[in-house]
Amino acid sequence: MSNAPVRVAIQGIAGSFHEMAAANYFEQSPRIVSTETFDEVFAALARRDADYAVMAIENTVAGSILPNYALLRESTLKVVGETYLRIVHNLVALPGQRVEDIREVYSHPMAISQCRTFFRRLPEVKLVAAGDTATCAQRIAEQRLTGIGAIASARAAELYGLEVLAAEIESNKANYTRFLILTDELNAVAGRDVDKASICFSLQHQVGCLSQVLSVLAFYGMNLSKIQSLPIIGREWQYLFYVDVCFADFVRYRQALSAIRPLTDIFEVLGEYRQGRTSFATLQSETPESTKEAGTAEPC
Repeated sequence: MSNAPVRVAIQGIAGSFHEMAAANYFEQSPRIVSTETFDEVFAALARRDADYAVMAIENTVAGSILPNYALLRESTLKVVGETYLRIVHNLVALPGQRVEDIREVYSHPMAISQCRTFFRRLPEVKLVAAGDTATCAQRIAEQRLTGIGAIASARAAELYGLEVLAAEIESNKANYTRFLILTDELNAVAGRDVDKASICFSLQHQVGCLSQVLSVLAFYGMNLSKIQSLPIIGREWQYLFYVDVCFADFVRYRQALSAIRPLTDIFEVLGEYRQGRTSFATLQSETPESTKEAGTAEPC
């Protein structure tokens, strides 16, 4: 067997939260395949340029990343894991700069929105929505931009030789992103050592259909950790439901799926996997580096 590191496609570059999530999940340091968009992440796996992908799916502050649900279902990729990462934003700039020297700050729109409280104290600073957080930090370093800052991770600052002018500037400290680990069906080895699944289904437009499905899942002991609806394009007022279920008994889980299939129109299993760590009370007392766990499984 090859000892080469797994190739992992992410949206972003080194220093992005996606790269940190990949390091958090995989036991050995992966080889990162950087892309600019989530569409390109899926294309990288389709071309076999990567073995796995890491994709943000929801954030405790911003909510679900809805376009990524559609990308997942439209692909042939399977969810094989998940990992959670605390999102810590910092104001970074060239060494020697001070906060009062900064005139403009660049970052991803979501990162900017999550740091509004901090920048209310700096009304003279112009906030500019740009690419992913790490790319903004890299640009400042490469172009030696004075008077310009970025909102980025401490890792990005270290990688690109920048200084952290203000640490942990996010408005809400309980800011976590859930990332899915994806791969194609060849790498998605089926097995019973799973306790969570992501499924997708549509229902006929009749009274009580969703209630019936949820009642069946409850009867079989399935714990719904997430339910998200998205409209079906071309079918007015009809929806796809994306549901995450946790379970302790694999046989009962499969029985539950068999029981709800006749009640659905479209039905797909998007992936079966081990739960990532979801205890935010525990995670808040740890740094992202210390939350790494073998076998578990941005914003940019």
